[in-house]
Amino acid sequence: MGLLPLHMKHVLYLNSDYESLTNSQFHKEKFRLQKELLKLQEWLLANDKKLAIVFEGRDAAGKGAAIRRISEHLMTKHFRVEELGQPTRKQNKNWLGTYKKLMPKAGEIVFYDRSWYSRAVIQPTMRYCTANQYKYFMNNVVEWEKELVSKGVILIKFYLSVNITTQARRFEIRRNHDLKYWKLSKNDLESVEHWETYTKYKEKMFEKTSWEGAPWVIINANNKLIAQLNSIRYVLKTIDYADKKELKPKAWTADESDRSMMFLDVRFDNLTEEQYILLSRIKQYL
Repeated sequence: MGLLPLHMKHVLYLNSDYESLTNSQFHKEKFRLQKELLKLQEWLLANDKKLAIVFEGRDAAGKGAAIRRISEHLMTKHFRVEELGQPTRKQNKNWLGTYKKLMPKAGEIVFYDRSWYSRAVIQPTMRYCTANQYKYFMNNVVEWEKELVSKGVILIKFYLSVNITTQARRFEIRRNHDLKYWKLSKNDLESVEHWETYTKYKEKMFEKTSWEGAPWVIINANNKLIAQLNSIRYVLKTIDYADKKELKPKAWTADESDRSMMFLDVRFDNLTEEQYILLSRIKQYL
């Protein structure tokens, strides 16, 4: 990618350390990274550190799945997930104050499945907030974050980026999935009609709210599994925790015999190459 405009110099485009992974390679790499996540959590606890991790992105970008992957084997008492949903009138009037109450406590990790940045993108796109509320937020959020960081909060802001074709495929899978159909809402479908408007607000968010202490980290999430690993790697690289291990990407070699896969809670063994490729492509969208 070429040089970024000066006003977007703190926006980070995270290049993937993986071109592709087999199912077996993905799980081996996930295990390697998740061991380091436990070291990180133990360091946070021992030093009363506070870690806030924001996940933003369009509907079906994989925000919830990425959070589940990172938190999968963490000590449950010391992390939580905040997903505000539709705010109350009181929350809406005091938007930043609402989230200030949801910040991590000493030794805690908090994941935000959509965050205060809903006010920067989805709310103005769908007209869930007023023009004045949007303007106030954009003018004040960076200083608000600087205050949080000055008080010891480690803040990481991820934006999971998907193209419109990937989003459409994931919507279709949700529509026809017996256990995930409820995740496809009327608002999700309506948001597709406002793709370009959303894009305009998204670019403005990157331009105005990415700063040295908390840059926006943009991850290509068209492959959901690789995006999850890249998210974990960034968290581990960013924080200098105790007994940190350098996690250089492995030079994976092709394994023609590695054609088994867990898919929708069913294990498939001895797949043909065509079957394996097809299931792998579908799995990345779930």
